[in-house]
Amino acid sequence: MEYARPMRTQLFIDGKWLDGSGKLPVFDPSDGSVIAEVSTAGDAECEAAIAAADAVAVEWAKTAPRYRAEILRKAFEIMTAENEQIATLISRENGKALPDARGEATYAAEFFRWFAEEAVRTPGDFRKSPSGDKRILVTHQPIGLSILITPWNFPAGMATRKIGPAVAAGCTMILKPATETPLTAMYIVDVMERAGLPKGVLNLVLPERTGPAISKMLHDPRVKNLSFTGSTEVGRVLLKEAADRVIRCSMELGGNAQVIVHEDADLAITIPQLLLAKMRNGGAACTSANRIYVQRPIAEKFIAELTKSMSAFVMGRGTDASTTLGASVSMKERNKIADLVDESIAAGATVKTGGKKPEGDGAFYPATVLTVERDNPILNHEIFGPVAPIVIFDTDEEGIAWANDTDFGLISYVFSQNLTRALRTAEAMESGMVAVNRGMISDPAAPFGGVKQSGLGREGGFDGIHEFLQTKYIGVEI
Repeated sequence: MEYARPMRTQLFIDGKWLDGSGKLPVFDPSDGSVIAEVSTAGDAECEAAIAAADAVAVEWAKTAPRYRAEILRKAFEIMTAENEQIATLISRENGKALPDARGEATYAAEFFRWFAEEAVRTPGDFRKSPSGDKRILVTHQPIGLSILITPWNFPAGMATRKIGPAVAAGCTMILKPATETPLTAMYIVDVMERAGLPKGVLNLVLPERTGPAISKMLHDPRVKNLSFTGSTEVGRVLLKEAADRVIRCSMELGGNAQVIVHEDADLAITIPQLLLAKMRNGGAACTSANRIYVQRPIAEKFIAELTKSMSAFVMGRGTDASTTLGASVSMKERNKIADLVDESIAAGATVKTGGKKPEGDGAFYPATVLTVERDNPILNHEIFGPVAPIVIFDTDEEGIAWANDTDFGLISYVFSQNLTRALRTAEAMESGMVAVNRGMISDPAAPFGGVKQSGLGREGGFDGIHEFLQTKYIGVEI
């Protein structure tokens, strides 16, 4: 592909694109070819990033909300104009099909528009105390230098969902993208630079040794906040590291999303929406429909229709026009999916379609439908791939109990034509979000986050900016 703008491959520190201490190849998972080599950061580069962000933190926090809003608005306009280039880059380094990548590029830009609007609308409070002896003044101030860590599955969307509110709140930041997909993050930083973000406010590093580098940052007194999206396992480690200095943390962690399809569900709505919930991003999403519980009276018809629809997906290079299911981000990730399916089959799962690792190059795995018993081991894992395990249940109470039998609680999906029944089930779901008769509810204007071991805090919506603000109470004598 010919890029309208040069591909950024360097670190970004104090407003400058810099070579680091080493190089790291970025692969196209469709064929294993090297797209580019990016700079990596050693201790000196990480220290320089912290110093740059700290040096302008006080000045940046004092800037007018409208000034910060206009930068975000400009960034939204640039991303919207360059949607196709961003989408192609996402598809190449991530492997996802181009329609998914275009959707992500649009979704990512919307966070800049939303937080451009939120920057000027952060509420406060002013009232008389109940005793009448003072006025209670409550305001919000930037929390300060923030570390932003993003995953490979949505390299644009997860970056803007953190950069947007940090900029809106008046925080400086250091972005650490996933090593599998750094090129998209570098593009986003380039967008922010072109939008007029002052030097030092946003820095990007790709540490050679991620764990020790992040640990060192979290133990630096200049760092005040951590926003992390990734696995629960890594999240636990970061929470322990952050505890030493009581760093405030926002954690968007793993999921094991449950789907309940009631016997009165309209399959003409349910199947297309469930496909969206399951196959968006090739199933590599924390919101992906992971465990599908179907009520017995409609189970046979549901399984037949879902199998037919899943069988129609076309595997191929993400940028090919005919592709509807791209590659996993790496052979390692593809093999994890294959191992989970093989284990499930060994434990008694019945394969309705797919279920076999293809021959040849590329990190591909076919769209797969399995019918399993409720104790099948695949139900204990976040598959992160195009695999749909189906469990048949009888009573509503049974389906709800089985669905909630997990340590995770990010999102649930409920399908029923009876609104009372659907809402009753939705309220019983132990998750931070519930989609009713819809396959996707993520929205920059809505709070995104989970309960149990799926995370802490919320991103997006009115809540999102508050992850980068701290509340201050001022008591005023009257």
